[in-house]
Amino acid sequence: MVTATETRAAFRVYTLRDLASAPLADRLSAEQLSTIRVVGHVLPFRVNRYVVNELIDWDRIPDDPIFQLTFPQRGMLSARQFRRMSQAIGRVSATELRAIAGAIRRELNPHPEGQLTHNVPILDGTPVEGVQHKYDQTCLVFPSAGQTCHAYCTFCFRWAQFVGMPDLKFATDAEMRYRDYLRAHTEVTDVLFTGGDPLVMKSNVLARYVEPLLGPGFEHIQTIRLGTKMLAYWPYRVLTDGDSDDLLRLLERIVAAGKHLAVMAHFVHPRELATPAVEAAIERLRSVGATIRTQGPLIRHINDDGRVWAELWARQVSLDMVPYYMFVERDTGARRYFEVPHLRALGIYRDAIARGSGLARTARGPVMSALPGKVSVDGVTEIAGRDYFVLSLLQGRNPAWCKRPFLANLDTEATWLSDLRPAFGEREFFYERELRAMGTSTRERAAARVAA
Repeated sequence: MVTATETRAAFRVYTLRDLASAPLADRLSAEQLSTIRVVGHVLPFRVNRYVVNELIDWDRIPDDPIFQLTFPQRGMLSARQFRRMSQAIGRVSATELRAIAGAIRRELNPHPEGQLTHNVPILDGTPVEGVQHKYDQTCLVFPSAGQTCHAYCTFCFRWAQFVGMPDLKFATDAEMRYRDYLRAHTEVTDVLFTGGDPLVMKSNVLARYVEPLLGPGFEHIQTIRLGTKMLAYWPYRVLTDGDSDDLLRLLERIVAAGKHLAVMAHFVHPRELATPAVEAAIERLRSVGATIRTQGPLIRHINDDGRVWAELWARQVSLDMVPYYMFVERDTGARRYFEVPHLRALGIYRDAIARGSGLARTARGPVMSALPGKVSVDGVTEIAGRDYFVLSLLQGRNPAWCKRPFLANLDTEATWLSDLRPAFGEREFFYERELRAMGTSTRERAAARVAA
């Protein structure tokens, strides 16, 4: 076992190129290596020394949750997709192999829930690259230098950012037009830097994206959010990396400018909070005035147990973090392997909430980040002898949709909003007509740009 001291000596990643070498070749069977190679040609694979040495229990693989979280599994592709890629590797040219991988990727719904059709904003008649603006107050920015991660999650709903297909990737342009867009849209109060992971960037590069928002013209920006898996996958980023002190000074400047600094930390299992390094990193972030809110999806094979979530939230509260969201696995990528039916997800959430104190009940769930907004599965109610899901929107493309309860027929197999049908024979949910009009407007603007 490599010690923690050796782990933090240098950041080291392992990819498909490293499968034939130690330590992966020493710890994985020939069948496991073959599976990783096949699935990893379609969906991204990247893990690092810290995850391998300090988080995975190698005596429990393949069932170990962190192994499932970071190493591709056969069930992530359909039998047909797996067979097609397996038969191609080593038998076709690199160009043909990329084409086959690309074809399979496009079958996996790479940009779900309107990311391309509804979320990309327009400025002066052209799209603003690397920006998504779904809710009035919150704007997402994808820094071009931050479109990778310290390790890749197998369930990742943004896997398309990492597979080398430019037409599937969100990233800011060289002109940094996101700044012009934000300056013009004073309804935006929160800017979320996301990716990928913005904290893979060197501190001076991150500063080029963040610091302009601290000056004149951006007084309406009240909150800077950093969406990151860094605390779970590489806590040494704020401890011993060469520019960790520079990063902390940048974060201090955000707070000194009067902005709320929110670190949106991704955690899915208590194991990710079990090392001295992550405890120290959390404390260091809090010392500069950051509020750490935690979120993650409910994932089969990894955390589909109320006891796991209760332990996760309790540990987060003890470390002065704020549990925020339990998400539903999004309709993309390897969803079929990881998804949990809504009815079971609701039971897991209730079980977890019941086991914890009131301070852990800030976590909202199960929540789908779907086309109309963040849809919460609030419960099940009985009406005239029949059970129905009770749903509401925590966020909506139209803010007036928020917290308006609506009902869907109870479907024990449903795993996404599109699986649900309105109650009482209604043809559609209350928001759908207006949502269609929003999509039409977006497409018309796109068509006008092409015609021009």
